[in-house]
Amino acid sequence: MSDSSHSAEKELRHIRLEKVHTLKSRGINPYPYNFSRSHRTIALQEKYKDLLNESVTEDRVSVAGRIRSIRNSGMFIDLQDETGSLQIFSSLKELPEELMALLSLLDLGDWIGVTGVIRRTKRGELTVNMQSLELLSKALLPLPEKYHGLTDIETRYRQRYIDLIVNEESRDRLQKRSRIIAAIRTYLSAQGFLEVETPMLHLIPGGAAAKPFSTHHNALDLTMYLRIAPELHLKRLMVGGLSDKIFEMNRCFRNEGISPRHNPEFTSVEIYQLFADYHDMMNLTEELIQYVAQTVLGTTQVIYDGIELDLSSPWPRKSMVDLVTEKTGVDFSKIQTVEDARTAAQKIGGIPLKGKDTWGKVVEAVFAEKVESSLVQPIHVIDHPLDISPLAKAHRTDPRLTERFESYMNKWEIANAFSELTDPIDQRQRFEAQMSERDGGDDEAHLMDSDFVTALEHGLPPTGGLGIGIDRLVMILTNAPSIRDVIAFPTMKPKE
Repeated sequence: MSDSSHSAEKELRHIRLEKVHTLKSRGINPYPYNFSRSHRTIALQEKYKDLLNESVTEDRVSVAGRIRSIRNSGMFIDLQDETGSLQIFSSLKELPEELMALLSLLDLGDWIGVTGVIRRTKRGELTVNMQSLELLSKALLPLPEKYHGLTDIETRYRQRYIDLIVNEESRDRLQKRSRIIAAIRTYLSAQGFLEVETPMLHLIPGGAAAKPFSTHHNALDLTMYLRIAPELHLKRLMVGGLSDKIFEMNRCFRNEGISPRHNPEFTSVEIYQLFADYHDMMNLTEELIQYVAQTVLGTTQVIYDGIELDLSSPWPRKSMVDLVTEKTGVDFSKIQTVEDARTAAQKIGGIPLKGKDTWGKVVEAVFAEKVESSLVQPIHVIDHPLDISPLAKAHRTDPRLTERFESYMNKWEIANAFSELTDPIDQRQRFEAQMSERDGGDDEAHLMDSDFVTALEHGLPPTGGLGIGIDRLVMILTNAPSIRDVIAFPTMKPKE
């Protein structure tokens, strides 16, 4: 904010403070305790959608909201609540003196409650003819100018409350987010899944390859970690037989970079089902996302950044190696050694490799550079290499691969799922291999979790597991350009 803008805001605040003093001197509390509202604006718009122009009803309603505009000395007020806007009309010649005095002390941004009768104007505007008025909250700071709105992106994210006041698109997007999460819960509950909760503070960060945030528990004198994934605790519940189907709507934290698709704090839903494999999880992914889109948007055809995405079943299912072959002409399934894989990747060109990459990591690197950007329509990328999938069952026909898939749309991974590894001996060996990679410098490699292995030794039947990134899904379903647009309070670097 420039010095002149700050000075003008300070002056406006001073004027409004004077109005607060005036209100109090007249016995009016500018911050009262309650108000009895009979209708939201959207309910009135729907109820009276057939009311003819120039019609006046005898229906008395009470509405409440924020003042977005005042015209003709208070004769017309545009009132905004969380569902929409409504016009308020005041007959200045007929209003009692005390109401006229109160009108003169109102400003844009104030919250008011109005009681009156419904009518429709000559121009077709649904209107409440004011009979009584209450000030519900005096705003001391002004809103952004009406016709230019809040255009500063940084301010929109840092002061989300202002963004929500002035940008209908932001309100609609975050309201849709809430409905998307509710639809996921509704669908899963209807399918017999039990919602559970697991810890957010972990002694061992596990369930994903990611850098954790750490904290300290003073009473126990322990270093603890904010969870990077709930997977290992959820599978412990499956071992315990809590239910044959469970899910958790969870917040996770990863101490990594920030981008239009990444926020250090994010939401996902993780789902587990006994006696299922990754084929069942692919079906569940498609059915769940289609249900959510149809419920919230009324269609499975969505537009993102000008491109129509078809969410309807079936989605293609292609292996990571086959997709790499299609794009590069190199069939890594026929390459046996790490050295030959690295050589092939170097010939392809533009592949960032590390000194100790395994065969699977080379395949993953080629896939990331040459394939991901082409995956616009929904697709399941299946059969990932074993050495990048420490929690997935080995593939039934190729021991170098696992029964794992990631679902992509709009070039992004939105879901990750496995035929879960249930063999405790194999799981311990996978963890030990990960620890070796960690000793070699991979700080995202999985730590040994002996208690989880002990849980598996008590027996886990065949299990399918699935995780869906809620933030990215909401981005696609609401055509949001950045993950910050679908998170109410995204992580921001403090201003100087």
